[in-house]
Amino acid sequence: MQTDAASFVEAIPLPALIIRLDERIEAANEAARSLLGQGIAGRHFITALRAPTLLDSIESTLRDGQPRQSDFLTSEGQQDVTYKVSTRAMPLERGRAVLVCFEDITHLAQAGTMRRDFVANVSHELRTPLTAIMGFIETLQGPARNDPKGQERFLGIMSTEAQRMNRLVGDLLSLSRVESQERVRPTEWIDPIQLVNSTVHGLTLLAQEAGVTVVKSLPQEPFRILGDDDQLRQVLTNLIENAIKYSGRDATVTVALSPPAYEPRLRVQAVTLSVRDTGPGMEPHHIPRLTERFYRVDSHRSREKGGTGLGLAIVKHIVNRHRGRMRIDSAPGQGSCFSVVLPVS
Repeated sequence: MQTDAASFVEAIPLPALIIRLDERIEAANEAARSLLGQGIAGRHFITALRAPTLLDSIESTLRDGQPRQSDFLTSEGQQDVTYKVSTRAMPLERGRAVLVCFEDITHLAQAGTMRRDFVANVSHELRTPLTAIMGFIETLQGPARNDPKGQERFLGIMSTEAQRMNRLVGDLLSLSRVESQERVRPTEWIDPIQLVNSTVHGLTLLAQEAGVTVVKSLPQEPFRILGDDDQLRQVLTNLIENAIKYSGRDATVTVALSPPAYEPRLRVQAVTLSVRDTGPGMEPHHIPRLTERFYRVDSHRSREKGGTGLGLAIVKHIVNRHRGRMRIDSAPGQGSCFSVVLPVS
């Protein structure tokens, strides 16, 4: 029967082991041995499994034959791993046994952590301006009730904070919208040259106020690509606005569009849209995290410039919807370049 039990657990595509009524491990498949140790067969299960809740589940199922579930936490290198463990009674020639299966649910645990972090971040981002507005309202109702100059100053600050909340809510709605559409391919043919021209034109005043020169580098021959005009305009606007706001005065921002050409990374004809600036650049450790929600290189400066910390997360999802790729190159003192590769069709 030992051979039959061993063959049975080896056929299970999850880490699995069988525990006899005498609490010894009858058999374990290769996945279970990799997880718990190669020499676990024949040992008492307590020596291999040291999670109290899991031990309780196994002991209870051995006693009454009822199925149970519990969690088993371990680590692989630097990453924590979470397993959902099912215990089920099964027959053996020498009496009842328990089949124990481990299902890796780390991705679900990480998703739950991300959701909690997202709610906490949104709450924090909204609470800061809301607290400021509530404080100024109390001041206007009390000490500044008869102070016209104070009222004007406080109302100006309240307006700024309200605009900040409005931008945050707008970006949250936009992020939700692009995430819901991420698996839906665009179906419109658009003119990317016209898109760049109109977007840059709309940001001319912002560039002038910031003392930044915006330069375009566009193909001579017109062409079209398959895409969502509004979303790609949002990508361009976010990238160019960031370059203008954070490059500093007298900087140059170059918006370039390449003609269609074979792109090895996508294995299709594609175009590359890039926004390069001559600003201060960033340390390399920031680059992998720039598209995370609410991640900021300089939180104080970002808030001063009206940033919500969601712009590049929105860009990432839009690029994913278009089956494209995004690349960020930057180094301290050498500026930054954000490149988006988009398939033609």
